[in-house]
Amino acid sequence: MNQPTLQQLRYAVAVADERNFGRAAALCFVSQPALSSQIRELEGRLRVQLFERGPRGVLVTPAGAEVVSRARRILHDVDALCEAAVGAGDVLSGPLRLGVIPTVAPYVLPAALHAVAETYPSLELYLREDRTDDLVAQLQSGDLDLLLLALPLDRSGVTELPLYDEAFRLAMPHDHRLAGRRRCSTADLVGERLVLLEDGHCLRDQALAVCSTAGAVGGAEVQGTSLPTVVQMVGAGLGVTLLPEMTVEREARPVRNVVVRDLHPAPTRTIGLAWRSSSARGDAYRRLGELIASARRGR
Repeated sequence: MNQPTLQQLRYAVAVADERNFGRAAALCFVSQPALSSQIRELEGRLRVQLFERGPRGVLVTPAGAEVVSRARRILHDVDALCEAAVGAGDVLSGPLRLGVIPTVAPYVLPAALHAVAETYPSLELYLREDRTDDLVAQLQSGDLDLLLLALPLDRSGVTELPLYDEAFRLAMPHDHRLAGRRRCSTADLVGERLVLLEDGHCLRDQALAVCSTAGAVGGAEVQGTSLPTVVQMVGAGLGVTLLPEMTVEREARPVRNVVVRDLHPAPTRTIGLAWRSSSARGDAYRRLGELIASARRGR
């Protein structure tokens, strides 16, 4: 039997994850015909059908599920082998799969990516933007190498590196009762209707934690799907929200009906890196973290 290639195994895992050939092809940076051809060749080599293709999507056959499960382990071991070889040289080069949360990516990455490209030109960076729980799952499964997100995670087998603390600021409608103040207290949140991101976003949990500390719990709440949407809802008079400081200039300043005030005492969140504790590239990730923090300070 002709043995399958590692690329074919990666394609099979992608199809199983996405349940769609087009999305799997995009994830693997190949055309759909090329991916489909490789899957057919893989099925031919293994002499088994891996996927059922139908009008409602792709189903994984029982035999396919077994193959995909073993393929994941093989790919994880191969990635670990390559990572160990790179780590032995203690250099930042080759592929690096970085996961970032949505409330950090647009505000930190532009400056950070420029600095990384200049300092480590041989590093091939692949980005994935997702929510915290999904990113951590992908890190633990070996699909991602490194995460940039809010800490702490407190997950077994995951090393954390705090990079910087970021203050929260209070955004409100321009005619709100607190808009005339230069600075507000966290106690002023009591009784306010909060506009928050929907369930699953760590920023939502952080905002609720701030409100809980201030004694503002159990109040009315409105949910938005993204940070820009949340700010627009505030401008429409639906409530107030907490914004990380680095998001204010881009999201709140352009909205005429929204004003932003400092909070006292200032609540903060910690942004940092996380990686598998078993990774051989820990020292390299620490240097990368220093570069990201430096790029943020100079933005």
